[in-house]
Amino acid sequence: MKLTYTHQKDEKANYLFIQGDLIGDEIGPKLVELVSDAIQEGAKTFVIDLSEVRYISSSGIGLLITMLTKMRNVGGEVYLTSPSEHVKKLLIITKLNNIFTVFDSVEDFKAKK
Repeated sequence: MKLTYTHQKDEKANYLFIQGDLIGDEIGPKLVELVSDAIQEGAKTFVIDLSEVRYISSSGIGLLITMLTKMRNVGGEVYLTSPSEHVKKLLIITKLNNIFTVFDSVEDFKAKK
């Protein structure tokens, strides 16, 4: 399933809503560029909504880590929201659940941050 995304922002964070399979294909560099642009604008918080992601490859994991590293290098943070059961298992297996803070939903993030 081809990856598509939408980007929004408010006073709390930049939000990236991803739909499809996160496999680090030609969209991957665009997502990293989106984070870099947000950093240039002074962003410190990026929320990636995974509710519409059904599969993440090793390249997709690398993409998430690259985005996290870019944000942390400027004192920022990347949060993940709404992972499916399959994606939750992947985060646990790869121990990324210890690196990323995961919220049940974007609304949950907004309520707690």
